[in-house]
Amino acid sequence: MSRGVSSGKRLVVQSHEGSDENVVELASGRNWGRDMRVLLIEDDSATAQSIELMLKSESFNVYTTDLGEEGVDLGKLYDYDIILLDLNLPDMSGYEVLRSLRVAKVKTPILILSGLAGIEDKVKGLGFGADDYLTKPFHKDELVARIHAIVRRSKGHAQSVITTGDLVVNLDTKTVEVDAARVHLTGKEYQMLELLSLRKGTTLTKEMFLNHLYGGMDEPELKIIDVFICKLRKKLANASDGKNYIETVWGRGYVLREPNDVEERIPA
Repeated sequence: MSRGVSSGKRLVVQSHEGSDENVVELASGRNWGRDMRVLLIEDDSATAQSIELMLKSESFNVYTTDLGEEGVDLGKLYDYDIILLDLNLPDMSGYEVLRSLRVAKVKTPILILSGLAGIEDKVKGLGFGADDYLTKPFHKDELVARIHAIVRRSKGHAQSVITTGDLVVNLDTKTVEVDAARVHLTGKEYQMLELLSLRKGTTLTKEMFLNHLYGGMDEPELKIIDVFICKLRKKLANASDGKNYIETVWGRGYVLREPNDVEERIPA
């Protein structure tokens, strides 16, 4: 391999609570992390190393290059399950890498990882042929869940859901049901519930929610999280005969639990 490409030995660690072990495969029995080949095109060495560690801890095989041109060549030559692409590369833009791969009929799914959080950037990336767009910084569990969902779709496998009691969050369709009835949430409410579900049983701080919702761009005050949680709780309670899924951990944040584990009930 040339100087820009690296790959590490596979590292297998035990799953932890809140990770993708909560994601239920509906059809295929394949262990999606093991043996998955990922091409990471990222020029920032610290960021690349961090992403590599995230993915290797889930038993992914990660191959990294810091150059766009080399990424295009590798994408054409080798069969990867997914390509992770940064937009700000030293030799060519990530958009050009994306365009070159699609013009060459490379059908490998591509997930853009970028600090550019503007709607126009996302629309442009998806328009050039990306399968998804994730803004930096991001949490490991969200990155892994998105990779799994993208690869499943590309291979024609079933969707994935996270179930908490009668509450079902579909990560692929981004829909929510309670006892098989659809619960209509706003975009922000769904994002918060998705994060809570991915980290089920783990207390999340208000700062974590703000970062997840706004990505460091024009963040409002922390108290907005309390407002969103209040509205989300009421919608879930109305759909579940008053059951409370979201526990307040005073002084720390919020956690998603099975309703039986949360004593308080939400008044109608």
